Amino acid sequence: MTMKKLIIFFTFAMLTVSGCDLVSNENPNAPNEGSPEQLLSNAMLSLSGLSSSPQGEYNAQYLSELIYIDGSLYQESGTSFYGWYQGPLINLQNAQDIAITANQKAVARILKAYYFWNITDRWGDIPYSEALQGTDDFTPAYDTQKAIYDSLFVELKSAADQIDLSGSLDNDIMYGGDMEKWRKLSNTIRLLMAVRLSEVDAEKATQEAQDALEDGIMTSNDDNFVFQHLSSESNESYWYNQVVRQSREWWALSEGLVSLMKPVDDPRLDVYGDPAKSSGEFIGLTFGTSDESQISAQDYSLLGADIHEQDAPVYLVTYAGALFAKAEAAQRGWINANVESVYNQAVKSSIQQWTEGASDGSDFINQPEVAYQPANGLEQIVTQRYVHLFMYGYQGWALYRRTGYPDIMESPQGRKVPLRQAYTPDEKLNNTENYEEAVKRQFGGENTLYGRLWWDVEN
Repeated sequence: MTMKKLIIFFTFAMLTVSGCDLVSNENPNAPNEGSPEQLLSNAMLSLSGLSSSPQGEYNAQYLSELIYIDGSLYQESGTSFYGWYQGPLINLQNAQDIAITANQKAVARILKAYYFWNITDRWGDIPYSEALQGTDDFTPAYDTQKAIYDSLFVELKSAADQIDLSGSLDNDIMYGGDMEKWRKLSNTIRLLMAVRLSEVDAEKATQEAQDALEDGIMTSNDDNFVFQHLSSESNESYWYNQVVRQSREWWALSEGLVSLMKPVDDPRLDVYGDPAKSSGEFIGLTFGTSDESQISAQDYSLLGADIHEQDAPVYLVTYAGALFAKAEAAQRGWINANVESVYNQAVKSSIQQWTEGASDGSDFINQPEVAYQPANGLEQIVTQRYVHLFMYGYQGWALYRRTGYPDIMESPQGRKVPLRQAYTPDEKLNNTENYEEAVKRQFGGENTLYGRLWWDVEN
């Protein structure tokens, strides 16, 4: 069965398997609905939501809004993480608990770690070690982000070691049961996490990066962890629903992003956006431009047609991203590798990914403005990685928070790029004691968008 057919099958299958029970707070020690395969596939169907979010694009300033602009300007309000716990995470915990094979258990652990990594990097300290216990504990304590990272490194390594490479995984809508790709994914996530620690714990970052590389990361674009949408309303792209189905021409490429790409004829720009209808040129809109009466969609480069195709892919963890992380580790002296060579391959792999092989990136990388220069190597690596992460705004945002690159961010109406997402008032009401302890421990009692996470060290 092809990957697209698998996704179609499970989209409809999940409608027939008591969906509310699959995401409920049933005791995971005694699940009564769903097989491990169903639970895993259901959790995989939520992966696209990690990337498909206007808020993520605003936080990284990849996209500028042309209408209802105030909604993009970093309002001081909380964002709920409940859906991740009540949906994919509880499914994965249940799948892990009732797994029949080593590979079912290993993939449940890898996916659970991946979700938790994304969540902690958005909010900071979160419920982790006491979470997902269903009716046994409705008010879990918050673990520190450091403790979560330490645990996830161990969990990912252990899960990768648990994989039975001679076996497979039924109903795998991401990798079609290729367990070697799951093993490499787990190690690649560890590398990406390691680089995130560059400013807070270089010794730990070095150790984890070296270990992940030794164990074996992705080796080509064929290893990319990609959620493939379908040409079907049952599992179509979020952006197709917004731009095409609801006729919302609300998003233009930001002027900052275009300023990085247009001067060097970046071939990815033709994919990311469409030329402005009025001029035929790529024109970005300054993020946070507030006078809607002066903005015409005809004058700016709107979100590209390829990006909002009904069956558009969502790139989650990629070979190019892994190479950018490896290049940074080499540039920082953590590993012994030729920085220029790894950087060049990262850029080329990104271009080949986004253009589907229409360009191999050779001409682009040979330009003086793009070619690696040791004196500003870190900025080059990070900037190219930022461009690569287009449409995975939360990851691009984390990259900027950690490094300060690229230095293109606007502060509309004095509102700087947020440093985190705030907890919702519901959590203060439902889990008061643990919530207040976590906010006091991290942010001096103030639950705002501008509290620094553990790894976000002010320089």
